[in-house]
Amino acid sequence: MNIEAVSAIYRFEMARARRTLMQSIVSPVISTSLYFVVFGAAIGSRIQSVGGISYGSFIVPGLVMLSLLGQSISNASFGIYFPRFTGTIYEILSAPVSPVEIVLGYAGAAATKSVILGAIILATAWIFVPLHVEHPVWMVAFLVLTAATFSLFGFIIGIWADGFEKLQIVPLLIVTPLTFLGGSFYSIDMLPPTWRTVALLNPVVYLVSGFRWSFYGIADVNVGVSLGMTALFLAIALVIVGWIFRTGYRLKT
Repeated sequence: MNIEAVSAIYRFEMARARRTLMQSIVSPVISTSLYFVVFGAAIGSRIQSVGGISYGSFIVPGLVMLSLLGQSISNASFGIYFPRFTGTIYEILSAPVSPVEIVLGYAGAAATKSVILGAIILATAWIFVPLHVEHPVWMVAFLVLTAATFSLFGFIIGIWADGFEKLQIVPLLIVTPLTFLGGSFYSIDMLPPTWRTVALLNPVVYLVSGFRWSFYGIADVNVGVSLGMTALFLAIALVIVGWIFRTGYRLKT
């Protein structure tokens, strides 16, 4: 393992985050705070509690996931797309750096930034609502696994995209709607049976449910299933990334 190469890529990406602090950290935190204000005032006054948890506290895990998924994908996709756009990716590919080391550097930095953002959002949430983390170890595990998984998906999108506008297609048109419909702001148990079955086809449901369980011990699906689905998404991402480097898809052209 070329630790120096991984460290160089990782430090470069983290330095880029410091240069774009407003976009990387401040903007998502302000957006999430607005969700607390709007949903807490408009809906929280009508829904007193969900599963014995106050509505404001109930939506915290969903809001963290909403920011985590979007930022993981955006950070990782832009991180690998920009070297492709400028042509500097060929310097990395020609250097004595393995695909594993490249992915660790780029996806690791994106995941780190997302975890930091998630921690800041949780700290901000304490200002608005009371929070209790019943399973802190599992909370950190779900946070890190989700950040790593979607950073890998972001890496894949950054390789696939052939223009800056395509970097936003998946986060805006697919991930964000799935997150809103994945139980971030409600329990899918509140839905009619038919729609609950449909909701279970949404992969984000398992991420939000498992993360919420780590806070309050309540979940829409079994926590073991949530953990298994998260691991499955991670495995799928790793297989696709492996295929990209094995075939040179959009890396050598």
